Amino acid sequence: MKELTQIPQNLPYSPALLQKLFAQTSRGSLASLTQISETMAQDQGLTTKILTMANSAFYGLQSKVTTVSRAMVVLGLKEVRTMVLLIGIKALTKGLTDTELFNLREYWRHQLITAAAAGLIAARAGLTPEDMFTAGLLHDLGKLLTALHRPEDWRAVALIAAAENIPQAQAEEQYWGLEHGLVGSLVLSSWNLPLELTEPINWHHAPNRAPDFKPQAKVLCLANALAHGLTGDDRPIAGPWQKILKELELEEDEIKAGIQTALKDKNMAEFLSQLA
Repeated sequence: MKELTQIPQNLPYSPALLQKLFAQTSRGSLASLTQISETMAQDQGLTTKILTMANSAFYGLQSKVTTVSRAMVVLGLKEVRTMVLLIGIKALTKGLTDTELFNLREYWRHQLITAAAAGLIAARAGLTPEDMFTAGLLHDLGKLLTALHRPEDWRAVALIAAAENIPQAQAEEQYWGLEHGLVGSLVLSSWNLPLELTEPINWHHAPNRAPDFKPQAKVLCLANALAHGLTGDDRPIAGPWQKILKELELEEDEIKAGIQTALKDKNMAEFLSQLA
């Protein structure tokens, strides 16, 4: 737990830059596009990576963007902000080369499908799709960090989950008393990210226990479960996702079809190649 607070030191940019960026792009902020662009321009390497990602086939822009401010106009402030987070997390994974220990490509594939599901369900539930899309992309960050910093513990948890046929989160609780939703949330909190992002991630396996942002946690719980279903993962899934499906008056097959449609126009292979 103590080591988690040291992880921001490994980011490819200052955590203070990330904090300022979220403050400038939060609801109610009066920061202009010029001011936000100036914040990101403090790190030229970051600017280059944002433009590379923005111009990838995944976003399917009809014309190339050459400035961050233009990317924000075309794609939206929150989309570019999410890119900054993804660039940071990608930098953290450089030491993770053992594909048998942790398959980065499969990890990011699940994150992307969950993000698409969370955005779609959020729109149906009257929540902000962009915020839930970001939460979906980050919801399993704790898994990645555990594999990176505690590989032997990661192996031990995986063995428990397989031997007892229980969800990963339950095996983690059984092994060391905390699960990956909490791990990811703690790290993102140490990056000074807002509660509307960290709390749904923290509680996405037990959304009914969330003290704040419970609707968002429920959406993330359901999105995670549907994403596992779409990839043919038949392992047990943590969380009361079936009750949430009924509560929101949604049809599982309809939502899954909507997720597949949302992903159809995006080049998933391009997205995965940039991150894994």
